[in-house]
Amino acid sequence: MVLNIGVIGTGAIGREHIGRLTNTLAGSKIVAVTDVNQEAAQDAIATYQLDAVVYPDDISLIAADNVDAVVITSWGPAHEGSVLAAIAAGKYVFCEKPLATTAAGARRIVDAEIAAGKKLVQVGFMRRYDEGYLGLKQAIDNNEIGAPLMLHCAHRNPTVDERYSTDMAISDTLIHEIDALHWLIDDDYKSVRIAFPRNTKNAREGLRDPQIATLETKNGVIITVEIFVNCQYGYDIQCEVVGEEGIVKLPEFSNIVTRKSGKLSQEILSDWKYRFTRAYDVELQDFVDSIKTKGAPQGPTSWDGYIAAVTADACIAAQTSGAVETIALDEKPAFYN
Repeated sequence: MVLNIGVIGTGAIGREHIGRLTNTLAGSKIVAVTDVNQEAAQDAIATYQLDAVVYPDDISLIAADNVDAVVITSWGPAHEGSVLAAIAAGKYVFCEKPLATTAAGARRIVDAEIAAGKKLVQVGFMRRYDEGYLGLKQAIDNNEIGAPLMLHCAHRNPTVDERYSTDMAISDTLIHEIDALHWLIDDDYKSVRIAFPRNTKNAREGLRDPQIATLETKNGVIITVEIFVNCQYGYDIQCEVVGEEGIVKLPEFSNIVTRKSGKLSQEILSDWKYRFTRAYDVELQDFVDSIKTKGAPQGPTSWDGYIAAVTADACIAAQTSGAVETIALDEKPAFYN
């Protein structure tokens, strides 16, 4: 069985996913694409030599009889509408983050999926498929360091473009830690506070950078995450879990070590795409394989997307208030247990 896929959005991440589904992964075929820029959609077909149809919009693509599943890589505010349309059509969905730009929007997707009576949605939180994070997860689940007490994390980018705003440090950057960390320790968030250290001279006017998010979970674990998007030196993801009996730490990205001119050196990545290339591959292959073998995606769910949206809303509120903001989640539906 070949899973026929329609891609909604042919920008940077959309084209990357088209490339991996076409040239790297097995078991699927792209049969349809659409983009608000129809020329971009036509160019994607030509670039990857796809035997696919360009549709005028997401609704017509989703309705196509030969489309089994959709991959949504469009502009974030458009995600909710496309996901809801796919659920209504009974089509499987892989949606890049965010699932929706508000908690209310994510909850509407959760409710629609429950009403459909079948798990159809996977959210693109690729860190759950990264070998380093999987190693941390295994160590914690195997009780190798005892109960987690604290997590110290960092998300650093060399630079960001002029469109990047202070709130995007949450919605576009911290959002990955928001998902990965609650999954890592299997604990929901209770509250958050955002602090702003001295601003870097490298941030453009109006952008507050760096930021530090302090999250507390329902079991009392304290998590600190540094978000520094103009660090200059490279793309750097760090995560350390402090347990009752030991510490586990995310490994450094594997690069060669050079001894030369009296120095020991190792290159640091400068582009996020290369840090998680393998995780993206495994994530999408799992989406395809799970549908074919188990009849439903097995990755991050709509409920995980809802948790991320509620937490992000609280973090953005904390940016403005300077206070500790409560993270109030609805009770988890039995559908997602």
